[in-house]
Amino acid sequence: MRTRAAVLCAAAAVVAGSLTAVPAGASPRHTATGDLALPAGSAAAAAPVGKPTWKKCGTTDYPALQCASLKVPLDHAHPRGKQITLALSRIPHTAKTSQGPLLVNPGGPGGSGLTLAGYIASALPGKVAAQYDVIGFDPRGVGRSSPALDCRPGHFDAVRPDSVPSTPAIEQANLARARTFAADCGRKYADVLPHMDTVSAARDLDVIRQALGARRISYLGYSYGTYLGAVYAKLYPQRVRRLVLDSIVDPTGVWYEDNLRQDHAFDDRHRALMAWIARHDSAYRLGTDPEAVAAKWYAMRTALAARPAGGRVGAAELEDTFMPGGYFNGYWPHLAEAFAAYVNDKKTGPLIEAYDDFGAVDASGDNGFSVYSAVQCRDASWPRDWNRWHRDTWAVYEKSPFMAWNNTWYNASCAFWPTGTRRPVDIANGELPPALLFQATDDAATPYAGGVTVHRLLAGSSLVVEQGGGNHGITLSGNACLDKHLARYLTDGTVPRGDGAADAVCERTPDPKPLRTREASTASRGSTLHGLLGFRR
Repeated sequence: MRTRAAVLCAAAAVVAGSLTAVPAGASPRHTATGDLALPAGSAAAAAPVGKPTWKKCGTTDYPALQCASLKVPLDHAHPRGKQITLALSRIPHTAKTSQGPLLVNPGGPGGSGLTLAGYIASALPGKVAAQYDVIGFDPRGVGRSSPALDCRPGHFDAVRPDSVPSTPAIEQANLARARTFAADCGRKYADVLPHMDTVSAARDLDVIRQALGARRISYLGYSYGTYLGAVYAKLYPQRVRRLVLDSIVDPTGVWYEDNLRQDHAFDDRHRALMAWIARHDSAYRLGTDPEAVAAKWYAMRTALAARPAGGRVGAAELEDTFMPGGYFNGYWPHLAEAFAAYVNDKKTGPLIEAYDDFGAVDASGDNGFSVYSAVQCRDASWPRDWNRWHRDTWAVYEKSPFMAWNNTWYNASCAFWPTGTRRPVDIANGELPPALLFQATDDAATPYAGGVTVHRLLAGSSLVVEQGGGNHGITLSGNACLDKHLARYLTDGTVPRGDGAADAVCERTPDPKPLRTREASTASRGSTLHGLLGFRR
């Protein structure tokens, strides 16, 4: 997960307040079994839950924002043991009658949700937002929460080895980076890493619920946040009031197989970008044949591998820069400008600027990646034999070269992770109120099949599809049809019902226009949301 610097600075300005301890309410029953079950007696030994003391922390964009902090157990099996701190934010309800808290999560794992609360409250119709306390939070290990993980500062500093291991030396250099990151993380956070997982984060959500004094919560999660929400619903189905999942993780592939599937989907979105550039040849002068445009992109990659732009943008950094285009097509005009300037005019400045905007990782990004790795490596089993990774990635690369090796190296530390692993959670659930699911058919980060799978696993759920859409995170991003279904659901629980795989279908939002055209838009709700959601699931 990578987050743009401007958004991270805004999130960092959200400062947490304090809390006051109050007795906890009755603990809910657990319906999950096996790896999800807490030891007998842990509920009876539960520590008091803090009641947040909210303080003003408004920003220019979200002046009503309030902040607090909350203590939760590091290990929920030992609730009176070591405590960690979660940072919270909220936009309070303003209507006379409240529908309770709406918790929001941007995904990751490793994404900060503090500023997202302000965005969601402002993007929903006013009459809907007024009925909820919109609650953002930094999950354990993230951002303003404490401890905040940073396993190896500067891990993504340029210039990294080429992601494609065309020689054994390049492969060994990348493997050394992965091993070092895992070892550093284990040394710095030996007591924390065994508790960095989705189940622990889901139990944190229920502590938040108790601290808010709510019998039930509503939840809106994007990307990885859909898996977090589904796991919470599995643990505490009777605590769920409304459940919205947008751009849905396939729980049957957590996480190794999901990443392989991503590689093919990202390659498809990169080809879509090449085709878009070809359609706008008058603006970019890179040709009208998408395959020829793609050949120029890969030639640029080869040139940068030999001579990085400004000593900063090599082959791996180029992939980092263009990967966000697979999440949100609103970035396409900016990426195309940099591409064209390099190829046509031999200018590196626009490419370096694009890298700074979309690819470069700062300290907050280091934190996000540390949490991403800690959670995904702990959540499920990964191959420990590097030959399996090597063989699988080359097989994917032959068909889908754009992000295959880059994505493998992003996750490779899981091959050497110092903790054991949990079992993936079976999120199948027949005890929930109707959940509302949103999925674009051409989403790269969470391919369409995941939405269909979760629709089947969550009995009574409703699936709304954006036909032909390729963005990741599609509600409150400029599609009025999708937002209409969301608003109805949050108002009174209404969900669409249909006879096919999807219960409702919305047309996709139009592709962007080149920056130099009259129709180009320099700002949109979509760009604001996707800045908050960040990259890497």
